[in-house]
Amino acid sequence: LDEIARMRAATLAHLDRYVEQFARNVEAVGGHVFFAADAAEARRHVVGLAERRGARLVVKSKSMVTEEIGLNPALEAAGVGVVETDLGEFIVQLAHERPFHIVAPAIHKSLEQIRALFSKVAGHDVGGDAEAMTRYARGVLREKFFAADMGISGANFGVAATGSVVLVTNEGNGRMVTTLPRTHVVVMGAERLVPTFADLEAILKVLPRVGAGERMTTYVTAITGPRREGELDGPEELHVVIVDNGRSRILGSRYEQVLSCIRCGACLDVCPVYRKIGGHAYDAVYSGPIGAVLSPLLDGLACHLELPFASSLCGACTEVCSARIPLAELIRELREDAVEQGLVAPSWGAGFAGFAAIATRPRLWGALEALALPLLRLMSAGGALLRGRGPLGAWTRDREFPRPERRSFRALWRRAVSRLDR
Repeated sequence: LDEIARMRAATLAHLDRYVEQFARNVEAVGGHVFFAADAAEARRHVVGLAERRGARLVVKSKSMVTEEIGLNPALEAAGVGVVETDLGEFIVQLAHERPFHIVAPAIHKSLEQIRALFSKVAGHDVGGDAEAMTRYARGVLREKFFAADMGISGANFGVAATGSVVLVTNEGNGRMVTTLPRTHVVVMGAERLVPTFADLEAILKVLPRVGAGERMTTYVTAITGPRREGELDGPEELHVVIVDNGRSRILGSRYEQVLSCIRCGACLDVCPVYRKIGGHAYDAVYSGPIGAVLSPLLDGLACHLELPFASSLCGACTEVCSARIPLAELIRELREDAVEQGLVAPSWGAGFAGFAAIATRPRLWGALEALALPLLRLMSAGGALLRGRGPLGAWTRDREFPRPERRSFRALWRRAVSRLDR
């Protein structure tokens, strides 16, 4: 992990040089490079490519940056059909949902929910076991692969020294998307570069273990240019769209380390907040601790003001980060920024000041506790409070408020200590 952190930091320190080298080498092997300053420019370029090539159907492999720029709705608005071919992405596309997790997009769906979804789309029962459902998805997607005019992929990393695009996948869809259609378009964030293949080695050892609990993923694919004369497969054209969309603002700032992320998903897996509320509650493309930092930096803190506060600051995300990003510290700093920019309502400060005044006075806390617990127990006589008032109303709109126990923890503690003293 230290090796990954050092390599990513060194790359970011000279990112302009590596971006230039990567673009030059992509073009040297027959590819085309386009630099998109923002999401709108990236969308326009890809949609324009599809229109100029007469593409009516696009197949995609998993790509968070295309989610970030809103590519699918833009293509569909231009009359181009879009099919996600990663199984998890295929499921959430049919359900009209965002990915729930940056590595496992449909991890929130049960087997029964997926069966019901597939059966509804198919018009018949596809079967209740995983093998039957996978067989159905494979049958649908195989036809799309052969019919598609354009394939769109993301990039786990680009290798600056060779102009290669590297994809790390567990399904064969990535190779189908990048070889069968006549045109292959890669959409990648500007920070997704490594200097050489040797620098990629440490990441390829860690990413499968952390992201999917495996020693090695099924497919590691390196794409260097379009199909050459005499080759049997591959696209006729390769286009690489390098997206900034706020990344240059982060580069060189105190938040630069967040660009070191290798998208392994480990911080989401250990985060107690993410595990409780799930990915959709973040209302952003990137969820979990990495999303709590990255989304406000890309879109503006005012657009995602609540995300830095959706953390217990327990530090678990920092401990497991594959690139040694101090996520908990960056989340805390974003909170400071929110206060300094006047984005936090004065009621927040007053509320926390009031809580501190009560919490640091044991007798006052105990007196209010003695009043509140019986009242909450009365309000939640059915086992949980379902329709709260005031601050509890916001909570109970989406979840139950558990019925308090008869005795508080402090009361039980005092009782236990008194028994030991006897």
